[in-house]
Amino acid sequence: MDLKDFLANIKDEPSDIIERKLNELVRENYHFQHLSSENKEIVLALVKRYKEKLRTGKGVSQYVINRDMYKLYRQRYDLKLTEVDCDHIREILESFK
Repeated sequence: MDLKDFLANIKDEPSDIIERKLNELVRENYHFQHLSSENKEIVLALVKRYKEKLRTGKGVSQYVINRDMYKLYRQRYDLKLTEVDCDHIREILESFK
């Protein structure tokens, strides 16, 4: 699965389908295999929040992505995020622009 496949029709998908697609993305795409189950939950929470913005037609701005990444980066030790994890999460979030 590719990141484009993950994002295809995401604003119309229910949450359980998004979770299944995210698990498949992490399992099959070597770029995202480093994400642990806790990190997947972080990404899933962000994706759900961004999905609501996409549904209303607002879209996700670079400011929102930077703000969320800053919060994650500040909490990276508590959340046990590595630099690679942060880069992969940023890549997923950047694809929502």
